[in-house]
Amino acid sequence: MTTTTQPDRRTTEPAPSPLVGWLAVVSVMLGIFAIVTTEILPIGLLTPIASTFHVSDGTAGLMMTMPGFLAAVAAPTLTIATARVDRRLMLAVLMALLALANFLAAAAPGFWLVLVSRVMVGITIGGFWSIGAGLAERLVPATAVPRATAVIFTAVPLGSVLGVPAGTFIGDHAGWRTAFVAMGALTAVALTLLLVLLPPLPARQATHLAVLRATVRGTDTRYGLAVTFLIVLAHFGTYTYVTPFLQQVTHLRPDTVTLFLLAYGTAGILGNLLGGAFVARHPRGTFAVAATLLAAAALLLPVLGSDPAAALVLLLAWGLAYGSVPVCSQTWFVTSAPGAPEAASVVFTTSFQATLSLGALVGGLVIDRTSPSTVMTLGGVTALLMVATAGIHRARRPGWSTRP
Repeated sequence: MTTTTQPDRRTTEPAPSPLVGWLAVVSVMLGIFAIVTTEILPIGLLTPIASTFHVSDGTAGLMMTMPGFLAAVAAPTLTIATARVDRRLMLAVLMALLALANFLAAAAPGFWLVLVSRVMVGITIGGFWSIGAGLAERLVPATAVPRATAVIFTAVPLGSVLGVPAGTFIGDHAGWRTAFVAMGALTAVALTLLLVLLPPLPARQATHLAVLRATVRGTDTRYGLAVTFLIVLAHFGTYTYVTPFLQQVTHLRPDTVTLFLLAYGTAGILGNLLGGAFVARHPRGTFAVAATLLAAAALLLPVLGSDPAAALVLLLAWGLAYGSVPVCSQTWFVTSAPGAPEAASVVFTTSFQATLSLGALVGGLVIDRTSPSTVMTLGGVTALLMVATAGIHRARRPGWSTRP
């Protein structure tokens, strides 16, 4: 693997005060929160948006499919093309693009313009994640980098806990367009904080395409791609359509669906904390346990999900399981390529987002032809395939761990 490295600027860049550094970390976290919430906001608004434009739930699921595919392309493309551009400037431009996308969706006269806005969301996801996820070491002292990184990634479960239920609540009471206006306003706040709190961040290192190719050729990275593909496919192929399931099978009112999604997101925060605590010592085991629990929840929902209490318990188990998936997947990739952390981050972002889109697309095709229960069953089976793949990796690489 080769990288083109500029002189290390850590000795010439002025070190921010601890307070300023942590405020900068929070601004990046808020930016990622806005991105995550915008990306998955349609999950809670799928039915009213589909009704407004007279499209099926499966077609409306394209709002989840398109951003992921664009993010998968944007992550390596923007990383390579803008490697020498100040990272603060890049984050600000991408956040402005996200704000515009939200306002455009809110004003869209037709579904086609909503999809255009989702293309803009995808570009933002790919670029911001690839840059922002690794900025902690430039904002806080070395001893605080692990905690700062954890704060940044807290935005992922918070997007499920606060963002989606809040957006769904606003959509139920003021219309789905108002929910996108609110997201546009929040994104504008995040943009302002990034401009005010982030210091100049000139580029340090340019990662070439050869680095990405070498990273993907690694055996552990390829297994990481396989397990990430299966578990993310299982999750987003089902969770994208959890609102139709809860309304059609569990027969919940829209306001109750909001509460169920809030409970799911809360369990996701706990899963994120537990996953982060165990993944360092038991990377494959933690990942496999999460996939097994997710599979059980998805497979049991068609059987028990007509009862609201049972559906709630299964959603809590699902949230607990999926909450640990991003940290497990990212840890797998970073460990597989310890000499190229930026390349590993790009591979993680690309694989995760591409599979997210494929899952939403496949789930949409299935739900339009069958039922929400069938979607859940197929997702559960796919999650079990991930467990089997992780077991094969364990058998072939018994000494592999996250330790350097």
